[in-house]
Amino acid sequence: MSARLNIATVDSAAYKAMMGLEGYLQTISLNHIQKELIKIRASQINKCAFCLDMHTKDAIKYGETTQRIFILDGWREAKEFFTEEEQALLAMTEEITLISDKGLTEETYQKAKSFFDDNQIAQIIMAIVTINAWNRIAVSTHLPVAK
Repeated sequence: MSARLNIATVDSAAYKAMMGLEGYLQTISLNHIQKELIKIRASQINKCAFCLDMHTKDAIKYGETTQRIFILDGWREAKEFFTEEEQALLAMTEEITLISDKGLTEETYQKAKSFFDDNQIAQIIMAIVTINAWNRIAVSTHLPVAK
């Protein structure tokens, strides 16, 4: 696939607004691994090769294991590899990414509340929303994966 357009150059104001969200995400209370798990899982669901490439590399840089990355798509069958807190993040990521299926269920929301306060839940939602926006930008513009 050839790239279609570069939003950063075609509409720099929109790109700057997205970068503002990225700047905000640098200030939230989630650690690097938690943020990367969200980004990788959403990118798997959205089939965004560009973001998968970027965020798996970032996760490894932050100390994530390759095994956990390899099995992330099947985390429900490999729960022993992920903490309950991470499982809550992953469930939120899936339900918000696939919002039209059933939304963020009450069960998942209550599970998240057992680990995170309201401010952290808001931050998690914003992290999920942001990576979903990046996925949509990358997939719709055919952003190429670097070789």
